[in-house]
Amino acid sequence: MAGFFKRFRERLAQKAPGLRKAIGGLFGKTLDNKTVETLEEALYEADFGVETTEEILEEVQSAYRAEKELRSRDIAQIGSTVLGRILEGAEGRFIANTEKPQVICLLGVNGAGKTTTSAKLAWYFKKNGNSTLLGACDTFRAAANEQILSWSNRLDVDLISSQHGADAASVAFDSYEAALGRGHDYLILDTAGRLHTKTNLMEELKKIQRVLQKKDADAPQHRWLVLDGSLGTNSIDQARAFHEGFGLTGLVITKLDGTGRGGAIVGIYRELGLPIYFVGLGEDPEDLQPFDKDDYIRAIFEVE
Repeated sequence: MAGFFKRFRERLAQKAPGLRKAIGGLFGKTLDNKTVETLEEALYEADFGVETTEEILEEVQSAYRAEKELRSRDIAQIGSTVLGRILEGAEGRFIANTEKPQVICLLGVNGAGKTTTSAKLAWYFKKNGNSTLLGACDTFRAAANEQILSWSNRLDVDLISSQHGADAASVAFDSYEAALGRGHDYLILDTAGRLHTKTNLMEELKKIQRVLQKKDADAPQHRWLVLDGSLGTNSIDQARAFHEGFGLTGLVITKLDGTGRGGAIVGIYRELGLPIYFVGLGEDPEDLQPFDKDDYIRAIFEVE
């Protein structure tokens, strides 16, 4: 996992050289007005946002005054300690139910990477000894079926799909029946991603939930929003809309390999308090990995 976030750190260096320069200027420096300004610059460039940046700066100065052991550390180490406290509880953790398939419903707008993420999740579970079925519930987007079928064939993962324009809830129902009948551990549903402001999309998602609950009152056990990490804090509005409409249980942050603004993860977590289950750094199946806050913090502050 450390190697995974090492790639993230390298991407930050390429995409945001000013951030790397600012962070580098904190090593070996104790807390004073100049280093606080340098830290502030770094946090803003990484897209931590105004509120989160101010909180981190305030916490850094407060911790420095109150905790003697922090006074011997440089400001990068203090910042990483404080960020760890802010991200406490951010790592998504779940235990599989062995009696019936766990349903993971992936939500989000078009372009966030839901279809690719669904396939990568299936690959991750398969590598860890769990059988998984994909349900192609995005029956609205052109070529969505072809895309997920290509992934299914490539990764040798079972798939239930239907024709373009079919009822998404019916596909979800058929997928659950197949997952149950075949003894799969997980069912991953790839849903449509029309604009999050559209009422019809939320109604479609609620219909999927109602249909699934005819078979399992707890389904879908996991309702994860897939967010494009390159959008930065703009993703918070998307997250809020989906959370209000569908009741999210977690997040998956994709495309961190293409951004120098990885701090948006912190703002999204602070805003919604939703755990981050997976993060994505590339196109290959293994480029989706569980979120590890300690490795993430090391990538931001370059501390060990």
